[in-house]
Amino acid sequence: MTVPDALALARLLIVPVVVGFTVAGGTGNLVIAAVLFAAAAITDWFDGYLARRWEIESTLGAFLDTTADKLLVTGSLLGLVAIDRVSVWAALIIIFREMAVMGLRGLVAATGGMIRPSTWGKIKATAQFVAIFLAFLRLDQPWGPWYLDEWVMLVAVVATVASFWGYLVAFGGVVRAPRSGAKA
Repeated sequence: MTVPDALALARLLIVPVVVGFTVAGGTGNLVIAAVLFAAAAITDWFDGYLARRWEIESTLGAFLDTTADKLLVTGSLLGLVAIDRVSVWAALIIIFREMAVMGLRGLVAATGGMIRPSTWGKIKATAQFVAIFLAFLRLDQPWGPWYLDEWVMLVAVVATVASFWGYLVAFGGVVRAPRSGAKA
């Protein structure tokens, strides 16, 4: 197992710990959850960087990385919904997109194709990570009708929808592309 794969696996294993501290509630537990979440989010960037730099990208690594990201975001959002730190509608949009994209990638992979990560996907991931981190640490003062984390979560939702649209367009292109060796 490579170092990037081990980082992605560690991120997978930390998800239940983050969720546990989140649903336990209380300021101390939420700070611990935030620190663990931030460490896991940093490993997302670091494992991708190392895999590209060392030229050791693998199918296992891509699977572990994608799965770890989706479970970290989904688990954290569900925990934050449970303690009323994230709106259900925002969590549902983000979780739906994560599951739908995973399904689309699986369908494309079954045909031997691939959908590369997009700029919107990177923006989406960053916005989600920042919004979730801020939701763990919710500042005391609202900014107008919402707290800062809720504003950033709105940005994350918009980026999530934009990223999903990009994946739908890319998926359509892969599905319509002629396959080599196909008979007319």
